[in-house]
Amino acid sequence: MYELKEIKLILETALLSSQEPLPLAELKKLFENELDTETLRKLLDELRQDWYGKGIELVNVASGWRFRVKPEYQIYLDRLNPEKPPRYSRAAMETLSIIAYRQPVTRGDIEQIRGVSVSTHVIKVLEDRGWIDVVGHRETPGRPALYATTKNFLDDLNLRSLEELPPLEDIGNLEKELNL
Repeated sequence: MYELKEIKLILETALLSSQEPLPLAELKKLFENELDTETLRKLLDELRQDWYGKGIELVNVASGWRFRVKPEYQIYLDRLNPEKPPRYSRAAMETLSIIAYRQPVTRGDIEQIRGVSVSTHVIKVLEDRGWIDVVGHRETPGRPALYATTKNFLDDLNLRSLEELPPLEDIGNLEKELNL
């Protein structure tokens, strides 16, 4: 059996070296499933406290646990890599917002809310980014695709669930969060 100090060190190492969030099921594999979920959660919370007050924090997002730079320090790291993040059109952001707040929705639903047609390019951009996906088809003539957001969308916003989205009135803050 592992000592608690060693377990935390192994967790920290795995999380710091991973490019993607790690779900509890994956983290349990590190210990050949010898740790129960509750113990693992407790140790992750302790590890989060160990990093308190530093520029990096341990967070739980939709896909699992990951370390991230605290938002207030990201500006400094951006100076090292002055690459501009992708900019999304107003149509893309409006479409994404409608999908996020009304999902699952069809293209027709989006067009009805926006009052204009949705280009195939806008849908493709959001799918390519991994923020939306087809989750089914509406049982109406033509069986239109139903779109919903993905875990990747939640992960990119550092959210665990859609309930953590800001109120619809504050949607302007969403653009700031994504640096758009």
